[in-house]
Amino acid sequence: MEKKIADVPSELQYWRLYLLTLILGIGGSSQLGIQISTIVFPALYVQKFVNQTWILRYGAPVSDSTNQLIWSFIVSVFSLGALAGALTSGQLAVRFGRKKTLWLNNIVGVVAALLVLFSRMAKSFEMILISRIIFGYNVGLGLNVHLMYIGESSPNHLRGLLAFTVSVFVGFGKVFGQIVGFRELLGSEEMWPYLLAIGGLPAIVQFVTLPFFPEAPRYLYIDKGDVEGTEKALRWLWQEDDLKMELENMKKEKDSTQGAEIKSLKEVLTSRCVRWQLLTLAIPCSLINFCGITALFFYAFDIFHTSGVPEEQMHYLTIGLGLTELISMIIGSFILDFAGRKKMIGACYLVKGIIMSILTVTLSIKHLASWIPYLSIALIFLFICVFGLGPAIGCLSFPAEIFVQAWRPPAFVILGILLWLSVFIVGMTFGYIVDALGQYCFLFFVAYCILSGAFVLYFVPETKGRTIMEITEEYNKLNYRNSRTDVERTNNDLAE
Repeated sequence: MEKKIADVPSELQYWRLYLLTLILGIGGSSQLGIQISTIVFPALYVQKFVNQTWILRYGAPVSDSTNQLIWSFIVSVFSLGALAGALTSGQLAVRFGRKKTLWLNNIVGVVAALLVLFSRMAKSFEMILISRIIFGYNVGLGLNVHLMYIGESSPNHLRGLLAFTVSVFVGFGKVFGQIVGFRELLGSEEMWPYLLAIGGLPAIVQFVTLPFFPEAPRYLYIDKGDVEGTEKALRWLWQEDDLKMELENMKKEKDSTQGAEIKSLKEVLTSRCVRWQLLTLAIPCSLINFCGITALFFYAFDIFHTSGVPEEQMHYLTIGLGLTELISMIIGSFILDFAGRKKMIGACYLVKGIIMSILTVTLSIKHLASWIPYLSIALIFLFICVFGLGPAIGCLSFPAEIFVQAWRPPAFVILGILLWLSVFIVGMTFGYIVDALGQYCFLFFVAYCILSGAFVLYFVPETKGRTIMEITEEYNKLNYRNSRTDVERTNNDLAE
């Protein structure tokens, strides 16, 4: 006999859902953080390995320019692999379901880890390149499906908080990668293949544990029409007998798209009924890499050097930046869940624009006084705190809350396309922008932060505590400019 909600303390009632959240995070979004951080440390060792391999093959050392180009490809092809993963995430998640797609995706992660692990033994730097592409695919696919899975398994009052954990696990992955990157652990010349293969461990953990959890209930009900399976999954995850309200909400959403197939990318891009949802997806969410966080980490090392930080202590400051971001994300998750998304995310974007404006000034006058570089360091940590409190956690959760079921998979594909294209663009062009503009490159990021903050505050409806259909009704006021006739046609548009 199932326990009812009254028989279980509210803080323990959803423990199985929390455990699912943990497993999804370990094998899902944490992989992104791990791949971002671990690739930084073995740069010199990998380039040395490329040179040694080149000598064995051709009898002469590789030129510095060619070696640097190969390394640049090793770093940048990750985002192209992630783009491919994002492109296929919608179709795979619909065909195989959220759970099976993630489960199979872990095999991809393990294959990538084995390739880089045996690359030195095989004397093939090409295996590292292929591994990075495959790891990118694993991350691009896993991040999108992770967001779908957790959003479609959570009750309304926890949907936002648990969606925020997607970003928290990215931060956790960064810190984990920075810690194992210590020379005393895996950051040495002897151990670098193990460092780059560390992403295989969370893939194995999720591969072994995920089969014990049910498929996403919302997917079962709306996409598969499996009412019995939905109730069974909800009871197992939530430990509730009274599921009437949740099933009614699912039925209402399903009825609004009755007979509708999963939408195509073209339909999402051209349909008026999701126009403002698409703008929300693009401006403050998927283009978040244009907020300047990458530039900030780049300049942090230069500022640390200027302030007299010894080289051997630089790694500890890097971990300090990662921990600051992670702790801010954890705190921000609870603040956003309590205070709501709209005002907090919008205000954080505006504050980031102000901080970056001041930082541009302090970097321009850093030679005027010895204390100015320390002020710049404080501003960097402050920026990361604000980034973690709002946009870093809130922007990835928005797509899970603002699209109904038939539109959600292609919406996540668009999210992935824009996200990974922006990563690739920043990675390929940022060095040239810095050479041309110096610290004034931050002004571009200031403009983006102010634009995104204003957009969220003026146009994005609050999503806290609302069902997806209620949020859709709010967006319809923008999509149809308060035209009653057009708003009444929206449900037909969603289904056609």
